[in-house]
Amino acid sequence: MERVILLAVLSLGLSSEQMTDNKRLFTIAVSRVQHLHILAQRYFANFESSLGPDEKRLLIKMQDFCYSDYIISPNDKHETQRSSVLELLLVSYRLVESWEVPSQSHAILSRDQISAKLSELKTGLQLLIRLNQDPEFMEGGMAFYQDYRDYEQRPSLDQRPTPDQILKRNYELLACFRKDMHKVETYLTVAMCRLSPEANCTL
Repeated sequence: MERVILLAVLSLGLSSEQMTDNKRLFTIAVSRVQHLHILAQRYFANFESSLGPDEKRLLIKMQDFCYSDYIISPNDKHETQRSSVLELLLVSYRLVESWEVPSQSHAILSRDQISAKLSELKTGLQLLIRLNQDPEFMEGGMAFYQDYRDYEQRPSLDQRPTPDQILKRNYELLACFRKDMHKVETYLTVAMCRLSPEANCTL
């Protein structure tokens, strides 16, 4: 068993001390994104429960589209399994970063210190990426960064959004926040699992 662990450490190019730091940071990051995912699910469930029958019918017809869909990420569990630890860390970083603007300005997300929690998670991901020595990140290559500024556009007085538009905007925001936190939780869990050769990392 010790030989297997040593081979895994060497294959990652990490010292045993770095390996310990990696595991500790991954444990913290996974714990924090799990908490964010739970909050996202709670926000979405509370929003749905506040809707009337007509509003629910309207939302069922809406396309589930998120701005983060432009961020290149694994399409399914098989692609996730084939992705490297660094790839999973980078896409997780981009997804978390994309929520910095709305978490600070949107009323629904400016509760429970969501912005502070996202900032802490982003810092942890930066440390993990640096620890795993990714040259793309170190050079500032963030080609696929997207955010949700469109949700925060302020209409002029003669272009006030209709109630249906506000409903749609809030629905999309919460649905996408829940979806993205689930993605990050999945990617970080799989990446952390790679550090334990004896673990079963299947999704």
